[in-house]
Amino acid sequence: MADNGDDDSQYRMKEGDYVVLKRGDIFKAVQIQQKKKVVFEKQWFFLDKAVGQLYSTTFEIVSGGSLQPQKPKNTESSSDAKEAGTDNRNIVDDGKSQKLTRDDIETLKEEGLKGQEIIQKLIENSSTFRDKTEFAQEKYIKKKKKKYENTVMILKPSCRILAMMYHGREPGKICHLRYDTLAQMLTLANIHAGSKVLVFETCAGLVLGSVMERMGGYGSVIQMYPGGGPVRAGVESFGFPAHFHDTLHEFPICHVNALLAGTLDTAAKDPTADARQSNRAAEEEQTQPEEQSMETNTDPAQDQEREEREKRKEVKAQEKKVKMEEKRKKLAAAAAQLEGRNADGLVIASRFHPCPVLMGLLKFLAPSRPFVVYSQYKEPLIECYTKLKEQGGTINLRLTDSWLRHYQVLPNRTHPVLLMSGGGGYLLSGTTVATDNSKPAGSQRAEEPAPKRLKLTEAEG
Repeated sequence: MADNGDDDSQYRMKEGDYVVLKRGDIFKAVQIQQKKKVVFEKQWFFLDKAVGQLYSTTFEIVSGGSLQPQKPKNTESSSDAKEAGTDNRNIVDDGKSQKLTRDDIETLKEEGLKGQEIIQKLIENSSTFRDKTEFAQEKYIKKKKKKYENTVMILKPSCRILAMMYHGREPGKICHLRYDTLAQMLTLANIHAGSKVLVFETCAGLVLGSVMERMGGYGSVIQMYPGGGPVRAGVESFGFPAHFHDTLHEFPICHVNALLAGTLDTAAKDPTADARQSNRAAEEEQTQPEEQSMETNTDPAQDQEREEREKRKEVKAQEKKVKMEEKRKKLAAAAAQLEGRNADGLVIASRFHPCPVLMGLLKFLAPSRPFVVYSQYKEPLIECYTKLKEQGGTINLRLTDSWLRHYQVLPNRTHPVLLMSGGGGYLLSGTTVATDNSKPAGSQRAEEPAPKRLKLTEAEG
């Protein structure tokens, strides 16, 4: 296999990259920074030695918190060659089978013994290990490896890995959105490069990042956000290149009605900001007479301090003015994207009631475009389904729930995993169509095709 240096660089870790740490079924997203301590699963280490290594490499945590690539093991542990019992019925778990105490294990760690060596010591000092069945012995070794082996795998972030991470650690932050449901959302909304997609989500930016990843930096994504500003913590964890963010626009959901009515003025200042500035100016005017009365008793040091304070205020005011100007430019750019009402897809996944949001944002979609709405509960989506049926303008409406089951696949003991997710939420999907507004709502009935009407008249004749 040829060694292409240019192609190989994208698979190697660099300083500043966002990565995902993995041990077992536990994930954590971090950024590689020099000499920054990372705490993961009650262990601390530094990611300095990971720079330049390939993604999906397993590292061993050595003394001093340094990472060392784990060498591939050619053979399994020597315990596989030992004898095993026929069943476990005579084994009593009374806590006396292990001769090594906790203090003995800590002493072994201090002596510098690695995880595999400690596990071997535990096996040798266990009085019941040889009586266990082969399956029970493997289970015992797997459990001890999880506890004593100081290893961590570093992965490249992807929407599947980050969805599994959020769902396993903080499912409430992503509205209990499971990764198989997220995959269905991206498919049903027909997310692809070069499209214009509207996204309204309160899932810490996970859905927004997944849409951007699927589009590959081509097209445009308009994030409709509630509150004072967009939340994009999950988007940062993806570690997208700079040109990905050039395709991202933001628009506050509170201005949707004004944009639809044509009354949105993107050149005007924010009225709430103007009110805050006028209140601040009034407060400064009240404090000015007091400062003037104290000027007679001031010394040069106080005058210099006051001048520095005024300079800092001017700098802050200038920075705030620049930020407000940037915000207005972003609002104008997003409004220009929306005014055409020719979006190619709509994705909604939030903790808010989806019905008013869906009814408002559907007006920005072009005809024959897909939309998908996620909710942890089906009742809000039933209401959306009923409203869309009454209003018209959509076809192929489907309300579905996703079902996922994990299986343990091992020789002679393949079975479903005992602990698994109870539900993956519900999805409402459909397609927009152009409506004939010239006819009244009651007269929009499906007429028979002309050839069929001709056949009927001929038969009657």
